[in-house]
Amino acid sequence: MSDLRIGPVGDDVTIEDWRLVHNTVVPDAAMSSDEARERVGQYLLEVAYDDDVLVGCTTVRPPGADGAASTVIVRVLPGYRGRGIGAALYERAMAQAAGHAAPAVETVVWAANAAGVRFAEARGFAEVDRYEPEPGAVPYLTLRRTAG
Repeated sequence: MSDLRIGPVGDDVTIEDWRLVHNTVVPDAAMSSDEARERVGQYLLEVAYDDDVLVGCTTVRPPGADGAASTVIVRVLPGYRGRGIGAALYERAMAQAAGHAAPAVETVVWAANAAGVRFAEARGFAEVDRYEPEPGAVPYLTLRRTAG
């Protein structure tokens, strides 16, 4: 990693960059430009560049109505994994989630992304739920850890 630059999603370019990373890392849940724009108003979305090359993105969601957990999702493009980018994005997203003062933090990982599951588990997250979009589909895992 030479010069990691992380910033908020807010214009058409950064929305499309965020969407590109999302759709590459989670092709099973690819979203349209309109769906990505919708999320800008709901969650804190950021994109990451190494120098000027797009390498990743994050999503930080506030706690739901029950207030039990904030959600942090880190995505790094496959060709840029193993360089500390995920760790840097994770630390930043966790600091943002801490502002929600929820007792726990969750993440959602597509089970086909074994590296993502290992990354979450190595940081103290444990599976609490799984969602299969349709019978026989690869599930999405919800993993949780206490805040802090």
